[in-house]
Amino acid sequence: MSEVSPENTDKLGSINKKILAEGEQLPAVTLKDGSRVQTGTVAAMLRNVALYNAGERGDVEKQLEAAVPTLIKVGLFELFSVDEWIGGSNPGRRFVGECAREYLDRQG
Repeated sequence: MSEVSPENTDKLGSINKKILAEGEQLPAVTLKDGSRVQTGTVAAMLRNVALYNAGERGDVEKQLEAAVPTLIKVGLFELFSVDEWIGGSNPGRRFVGECAREYLDRQG
């Protein structure tokens, strides 16, 4: 029952701090399948999408890419498909969808 945790779980702890007040931390939690995920990833992703839409690139892109395995693990792309993320006029949402598609293609 010990499924592998998504890539970047440890790294997301520091990335996700951007949504917190000074001195606060978000825990990683263990899912029923035994894998661990970093809490706050969806909220940090939403913040990063807003930053991306405001013109930020570089670190914001890397942080969005790092979130993709956890977003997949928690079922975000079952709620809205990768194609739905890519479609539409929101550039940040499209970027996340494209990152997810590339990640899933690499996984086979």
